[in-house]
Amino acid sequence: MSISLFFLMISSAVIAQEHGKMSNNPDHIIVMPETLKWTDGPASLPPGAKFAVIDGDPKVAALFAMRIWLPAGFKIQPHWHPAEEHVTVISGSFLMGLGDKFEDNKLQVIPVGGFAVMKTGTRHFAMTKEESIIQLHGMGPWGINYVNPADDPRNK
Repeated sequence: MSISLFFLMISSAVIAQEHGKMSNNPDHIIVMPETLKWTDGPASLPPGAKFAVIDGDPKVAALFAMRIWLPAGFKIQPHWHPAEEHVTVISGSFLMGLGDKFEDNKLQVIPVGGFAVMKTGTRHFAMTKEESIIQLHGMGPWGINYVNPADDPRNK
């Protein structure tokens, strides 16, 4: 490999890293964590959560991936989703339980690297004890339906 070709490849990689993607193929996207654009919400979660869409659009009928940052002590009251939801714990931990009522004794700790699948309509609840990041992926449109409408932050 010539020296000029080597430096061209290195400079292309640096430019790609600065834009958050490490690929010379538009069909192959790699997102770097430091380039995620965190925003408040979504509105269907209690205040304090932040999210970053990684791929796709969770509002449309297509595959999507997003990360949600949750502060310590964050609680999500019993709810269900209109489509299957896949959850991977990226940092911290995430506690989930099944049922129509939030019960601490039903919570199961999911550590970093842990994975959960909630089938369509499964009633469940969740919380964090520490600052945590989870990654959600599935088929949109993504939504959250609270068992008790009074728990829905959009109704407050």
